[in-house]
Amino acid sequence: MTEKEKMISGELYNPSDVQLVEDRRHARTTFGEYNKSHPDEKENRTQLLEELLESKPRNLYIEPPFYCDYGYNIQLGDHVYMNYNCCILDVSIVKIGDNTMFGPNVQIYTATHPLEYKARNSGVEYAKPITIGNNVWIGGNATICPGVIIGNNVVVAAGSVVTKSFPDDVVIGGNPAKIIKSIDNS
Repeated sequence: MTEKEKMISGELYNPSDVQLVEDRRHARTTFGEYNKSHPDEKENRTQLLEELLESKPRNLYIEPPFYCDYGYNIQLGDHVYMNYNCCILDVSIVKIGDNTMFGPNVQIYTATHPLEYKARNSGVEYAKPITIGNNVWIGGNATICPGVIIGNNVVVAAGSVVTKSFPDDVVIGGNPAKIIKSIDNS
């Protein structure tokens, strides 16, 4: 397996691999251009996001600045809105469903490190995928941790740290996040 294949599959991998370093450089260059672009440059912005994310979701809007590791591991549904300063560490796959909104400063982290210091100090890393369902609203300054699955129609309160998965139709909040109440979406 290549280091990229190991990375995406959740195995320990070497982030100093030449291909991965180049992929991160390309992502930084592309989102850097996006972040410096003028709001009236809609066609250029669309082109930059399509290049970065390698997809063409309908009605995607990302308020700059936006940051990610690779871009190609982010799978977006339609009608997604990300407010200012969103950061997605997409070392593994990040699936974001339709009609999803992020407040400012939302952080999504698939990347993680070994707990044992010798392995961690060696520089190897690994990642766990994240899935965010449809019709989800993530409040400002929320952090989504590696391996989390957020169900459909969920509201994540501002400032929450989501360390485990949650079912559909709930409001979650806190550090660590817990269910605050159910939502009747019938």
